[in-house]
Amino acid sequence: MTITRKSPLTGITRTKEIDVTIEQILAWEMGELIQNAMPHLSADDREFVKTGITGEEWDQLFGGSENEQEEELV
Repeated sequence: MTITRKSPLTGITRTKEIDVTIEQILAWEMGELIQNAMPHLSADDREFVKTGITGEEWDQLFGGSENEQEEELV
């Protein structure tokens, strides 16, 4: 599915092809946790769906990708 989001960090609007269904998007929009509604997505793709922030922007702001930070917590 094609997802378009505007990053609140840069104001840039980007479009990405994300492997999700409309049913998964609707489940998330109805309150399902995104990691439960779309468990197959990477943390970077989930963040893009939620906020429009890309992995690169996350790295610039926080000094490492969400995936790296998740791995450190495990």
